[in-house]
Amino acid sequence: MKLSMFTKTQKNVGCLVAFFLMAMFHVYANASQNRTLEEKYPIIPTPQKIEYGKSVVTFKAYQMVHTDFIGESNQLKSFFKNNGISEAPDGLRIHMIQEHIPVHNAEEAYKIQIDSEIKIWATTSKGAYYALKTLQQVFRQQGDLGIIPQLQITDWPAFKVRGFMHDTGRNFQSVAQLKEQLEVLSQYKYNVFHWHLTDDPGWRLESKLYPQLQNEDATSRGKGKFYTQDDFKEILAFCKARHITVIPEFDIPGHSRAFRNAMGFENMKDVRALPVLLDLFDELMGLASAEEMPYIHIGTDEVRNKEEYVPEGFVKSIMDRVKSNDRELIVWKEGIEIEEDSTSINQLWAQHTPRKGHRFIDSRANYINHLDPFAGMSRLFFQQPTRQLQSDSLALGGILAAWPDNNVAKERDILIQNPIYPSIVFYADAIWKGRAENKLEYWAKLPPVGSKELEEFKAFEDKVITHRDLFFEGKEFQYIRQTNFEWNVIGPFKHNGNVNLRFPVEDSLVASYNIDKKEYSWSQPIVGGTTHFKHFFGFPAVTTEQTGTFYAYTEIYAPDDRVQDFWIGFQGWSRSGGRRVGPFPDQGQWHTTNPKIWVNGLAIAPPVWKQPNLGTRTDEIPFIDEDYFFRAPTKIALKKGWNKVLLKIPQDKNSWKWMFTCVPIHLENGAVKEVKDLKFRAIFNSKPKVSVTEFPKDNQLYARDATNNATITVSGIADSTVDSLIVKVHRDKNVVTREAFKANGAFSIPLKIEALKHNYTVELFQKKKD
Repeated sequence: MKLSMFTKTQKNVGCLVAFFLMAMFHVYANASQNRTLEEKYPIIPTPQKIEYGKSVVTFKAYQMVHTDFIGESNQLKSFFKNNGISEAPDGLRIHMIQEHIPVHNAEEAYKIQIDSEIKIWATTSKGAYYALKTLQQVFRQQGDLGIIPQLQITDWPAFKVRGFMHDTGRNFQSVAQLKEQLEVLSQYKYNVFHWHLTDDPGWRLESKLYPQLQNEDATSRGKGKFYTQDDFKEILAFCKARHITVIPEFDIPGHSRAFRNAMGFENMKDVRALPVLLDLFDELMGLASAEEMPYIHIGTDEVRNKEEYVPEGFVKSIMDRVKSNDRELIVWKEGIEIEEDSTSINQLWAQHTPRKGHRFIDSRANYINHLDPFAGMSRLFFQQPTRQLQSDSLALGGILAAWPDNNVAKERDILIQNPIYPSIVFYADAIWKGRAENKLEYWAKLPPVGSKELEEFKAFEDKVITHRDLFFEGKEFQYIRQTNFEWNVIGPFKHNGNVNLRFPVEDSLVASYNIDKKEYSWSQPIVGGTTHFKHFFGFPAVTTEQTGTFYAYTEIYAPDDRVQDFWIGFQGWSRSGGRRVGPFPDQGQWHTTNPKIWVNGLAIAPPVWKQPNLGTRTDEIPFIDEDYFFRAPTKIALKKGWNKVLLKIPQDKNSWKWMFTCVPIHLENGAVKEVKDLKFRAIFNSKPKVSVTEFPKDNQLYARDATNNATITVSGIADSTVDSLIVKVHRDKNVVTREAFKANGAFSIPLKIEALKHNYTVELFQKKKD
């Protein structure tokens, strides 16, 4: 009557809990009708103050009783009309009231009360608009009925600037694709679109003064692709209707090859360069008033080449011209610093800090082109924008940035090859709600099992999954739930430059190994879809070693035999500056460091690469299948029961990133979803959720009375994460008896069964708290 999956290795490492958790209920396995209103109607970003009621409000029609915000009330009417809800005298009563809300950033604050009617209060139309975005998130339909939860909200943004930046200078995007992303920004209460319009490959805004800027000879990518001045005005109007401010950027004097090519300047010291640029900035500012377009960004970063050097006074002349047109001036930091400049706004990137006394916008560590769809979301969730609780007179807020530096084959690849939509959703919470502290230790990894921080991430992740399924149909959303993936890792073993060196882990799995007089043990369970052993930007990760070989191990339970799709990768190919993790692998390699993956002892072959063996500096060759989330998934045969998954991840001095991803996925109409019937378990050094003090020895029934009855007593202690326990006794596939009970710390349950034969299995299951 022993459990077949209770192996010798597991006994050796004392992982009795693995047996007990064999069929652990997953809290998300079923769509329960008893979920709370908060779970059913999640709001992102999280409101500052929110209280859900006890039920929902259903309605077939509405009536606008009173509004102080005509534009926003008309938008609400359009929303209801588009969802089949009509306006009628006996409909759900709606009030939209202008009233000062005395909170931080009151201009964008709002209150909502939903019970027998809907009441919205806002200081300005901006707050009223954000109230509508919240209402749209909690609105559901059932037949011809509209459904919204009872709730009360008082909400305001922690930060004044909540932005998103696109580099369209390197890779042009159509107005339609930009509008799609801007619409998503508006749904998550962003209020700035930073539009990087110029770069080395192209000057993307039409100039009627200097039309040669759009000549094909001046453009190295997307020849003939640029925004007309009417396109620019169309985007401005689109943003204005959504309370989004456009910040246009002409990046000079660096990143100016297209400008120099168009104008015939060998370098930026040409005496004709400054007058032309002054004309171009004047032309730009002439497209919109200072009220509609209050900020102008002039770049000034990465002046690294001699042809980009400018004479003294060059940049200050442009600054003075921008300021004379009543515009706020923004520059990158690091960038050119002008001693006399005391008023510019610094936009921070990399690890740069603002100049003393200067206002600043935080874009540090916020570059989506470097983010992995899994580990990157941890960084966006746990960072504290500006390293402060909220904005003030100097710390204005943050801008999430997308720099698809490398050439792309088609514009949609920008969304396919960068986790733009997941990043927008995760960062929205940090930049609106704010963070009590900056948790750098989780910028490259998820918090440990059982920690308060991991529970916080799980709770927000639940919201993200709900929003993904409700609001991102047909859009690229490269994220699935990752908090149920657990791995043990061991290493790094020293390979002395030989990434092919084998270690005893490949021969047998035991709790520890002694190699060259050094003891190696498996880690505590590590959670997440992607694990960085050493982060490429130096954020805290698993090790500080530069090279070596790690192994990772987990077990995956499948309820049947199947061929399962997996996302598998051993590198995260940053979509900027070439293939920045080093040369691309040749056929037959997962990566140049020769990582391996075995499932149930069988090696899994890497993909057949479409562009093998490419060098690092291959900026003009578009990505096709380099990273796991934009290539065809790897198909792996899983057997019914527990499957053993072992990964080998070496690192040498030629590779930039040291990481792995191994995640089962389900593709549904092109969208990636969770595989809900698979379970992960890390068997080494796991802290048991349930400790058992009394249980049948070796899971066998020894004592039977004269009437062939037996009594089983199961006793122990359950920790606070466990809601209930179930004891099952079964023979073959037939459950003989089953007893479920609440787990309130210590427990003891007697169970009587009729025991006519010896081949019975006794199992203990736990159910997590919601």
